[in-house]
Amino acid sequence: MARVLIIGAVEAELGQAARIAQARGAALAQADGVSSGLARLRGEGADLVLCDLAHDVVWLVEAMARERIACPVIACGRDPDAEAVVRAIRAGAKDFLPLPPDADLIAAMLEAAAGERREAPVHRDPAMAAVLKRAGQLARSDAGILITGESGTGKEVLARHVHALSRRAKGPFVALNCAALPESLLESELFGHEKGAFSGAVAARKGKFEQADGGTLLLDEVGEMDPRLQAKLLRALQEREIDKLGGTRPVRVDVRILAATNRDLMAEVRANRFREDLFYRLNVVSLRLPALRERPADIEALAAHFAARFAEANGLPRRALSGEALGLLLAHPWPGNVRELENTIHRAVLLAQGPAIRAEAIELTPLTGGHAHAAAVAVPAPASPATAEVRGVSGLVGRKVEEVERDLILETLTHCLGNRTRAAEILGISIRTLRNKLHEYRAQGAEVPGQTAVLQPYAMAG
Repeated sequence: MARVLIIGAVEAELGQAARIAQARGAALAQADGVSSGLARLRGEGADLVLCDLAHDVVWLVEAMARERIACPVIACGRDPDAEAVVRAIRAGAKDFLPLPPDADLIAAMLEAAAGERREAPVHRDPAMAAVLKRAGQLARSDAGILITGESGTGKEVLARHVHALSRRAKGPFVALNCAALPESLLESELFGHEKGAFSGAVAARKGKFEQADGGTLLLDEVGEMDPRLQAKLLRALQEREIDKLGGTRPVRVDVRILAATNRDLMAEVRANRFREDLFYRLNVVSLRLPALRERPADIEALAAHFAARFAEANGLPRRALSGEALGLLLAHPWPGNVRELENTIHRAVLLAQGPAIRAEAIELTPLTGGHAHAAAVAVPAPASPATAEVRGVSGLVGRKVEEVERDLILETLTHCLGNRTRAAEILGISIRTLRNKLHEYRAQGAEVPGQTAVLQPYAMAG
């Protein structure tokens, strides 16, 4: 269920948009202006904002950015001022919705805002069927679940599936990537803060725990959490109450915790990087998502699913995969798992011509290390030792270590299509170290690759 915040009067056509959204299953909230709308976002949060152009959309978007409130904003209006629309889009508004509203367009926006919320995991392989059967058994309880698996296997999709099958399905599902924020911001995102609690805290704001009250909170990449925050998280789980930054008393919360990680948390415990008591609190029961190469029967089903989705999203005809194209997909070891397959099919849908997706539209990510040996593809004969030496270490002579390190990190990030978690895995460093390095490179003027985004059918150029 997507949570939609309407900013503006609902007596006229914006109200019609609200009713269409509600009929499509959205949970609605309303604010009369951008200031009150921002206050609601600080509190309950939302998945999508529809803001009348009669209000200052630019101010709203910029204020949300300053307070790190991540939520798409759609500007709405009848016969709008084109310059006002352009200003809103350039400031960061996601799109423009003309009024009176089109029901199909609103449905597409809600679908995009909800992401994979309504989507059960696509599967055909017995290994994945066994995981989903176990997930169904565990979903009805309130026990904490630790979801493990390599990056890109679909841990958040599985978490949403568990929530949808649980007794909390009508409550909110809130996800937080613990690796995406530095410690100072992560604490505020988790537990919330009062006005003036720190520099930049211009107003009180609810954290993810409070936003998920009555529902489910997913802590993604929980293994990246700083030890000090681990202690505070443990207390929140044990006492079912949180301490907001700058707060004077604890706040009671009713939240089911799901945690996800691509790390071996038991190994992290042995290395004193993760608290043992927190590990057992999170790992009441566990679900392990197999890598895509461990469930090969899912490749064809997922590829067909992604091909249909991206064809619709980009206004292109649906095309089936040719036998030769499918053969390429089945022979690839998919080190990036389902996320890599999704990106590959997205490219193929955009590049395909004719009645089917043929082999020439399949652009597979080049393989490195052990994955190259696992692939059932022909490789060129190795170069002679002398040639390899010139191309290898000798070719680096004369360059500074920091320059080589920078190029390696940026090339690896490009190889991973901007996926920082996967790049950190390949490089053998933590996501926090990678984030700090990328911050340095940006400050030096280097271009840092971003993660490949899914094109939405209503996206506007701006």
